[in-house]
Amino acid sequence: MQELGDWSGRAMLDVGCGTGFHLPLWAESAAHVTGVEPHPPLVSLARRRTRRLRNVTVRKGMAESLPVPDASVDVVHARWAYFFGPGSEPGLRELDRVVRRGGTAFVIDNDATRSTFGGWFRRGYPEVDPDAVERFWSTHGWSRREIDMGWSFATRADLEAVVRIELPPEAAEEALASHTGTEVDYAVNLWWRRF
Repeated sequence: MQELGDWSGRAMLDVGCGTGFHLPLWAESAAHVTGVEPHPPLVSLARRRTRRLRNVTVRKGMAESLPVPDASVDVVHARWAYFFGPGSEPGLRELDRVVRRGGTAFVIDNDATRSTFGGWFRRGYPEVDPDAVERFWSTHGWSRREIDMGWSFATRADLEAVVRIELPPEAAEEALASHTGTEVDYAVNLWWRRF
């Protein structure tokens, strides 16, 4: 992301910031960071995590109606927020509204076409068509960078707990039964667009 749209000295927006895990990273070099999260318990956690960071603000809000002014951010990050392609048009319209000319937006989502986790994701969420997702982003002017990564857990119990969070129950049990060890290869797409 930093190579494609550096946030140093710029205004950064994290859409769907969750517990605020990434906000301190952005705050190290960004002029200001705004985290937006729809779930009140997560908003509270993100505020607690960043309470000592003077250049961070956390707001309750939705991707479809971002609580920030027009043309007020330079770099946007949305990681598994809700941007999975078709259906995210309201959120994309909001990006058009809030990102300044010369800004960059990033959307990170699962790549269901590759990796062990990608196969699990396809079985768990058959309604998500990877080809339709790619067509959606491409026709809306976004570029893709494929990223290979992985999960590595200290214990099998930790791996099982995360898989059971990420997948519906039947798909999670099927995935766990077919997989040994504490590591899983994982592929994601980094979608990006300049404004």
